[in-house]
Amino acid sequence: MGEEKLQALLQESLHVVPLPPMAREMIATVLKKMAGQGDLIFSTTGTTPTSGWTPIKRRLDAVMKTEPWRFHDLRRTFVTGMAELGVRGDVIELAVNHVSGLRGGIAGVYNRSELLPERRAALERWAKHIKGLTADKPAKNVVDLALNRRRSK
Repeated sequence: MGEEKLQALLQESLHVVPLPPMAREMIATVLKKMAGQGDLIFSTTGTTPTSGWTPIKRRLDAVMKTEPWRFHDLRRTFVTGMAELGVRGDVIELAVNHVSGLRGGIAGVYNRSELLPERRAALERWAKHIKGLTADKPAKNVVDLALNRRRSK
């Protein structure tokens, strides 16, 4: 089905992410490159899950030549981009596991739908948008963090 179940960081509930084919292909590529090193995609050691993002952010900053940024900027870019693509606010909130006015309060008490078909369609639309932005462009700015991790040991 292509769904990855991730334990929510800020909530005790399970957060289901219906990954589009592009994301599943990227994960499969990373796992193939990391064959024999474990099956953790988000890890600073290669053997244990990430317990914080600071080491990964430092490694990214060391190899990227860009303006200062924070991981939260990625979330804001995603949410804004989804809205610009015409995705409904309640679907966006579910996609990023956020609860506010649209899903909070009494609305959240009564509306338990996870809107998985809508979230799947929204994430596929986002993947197509990203692919359109990056298609036929040189990958000079793409950094293989797993490869860098092996070299830095």
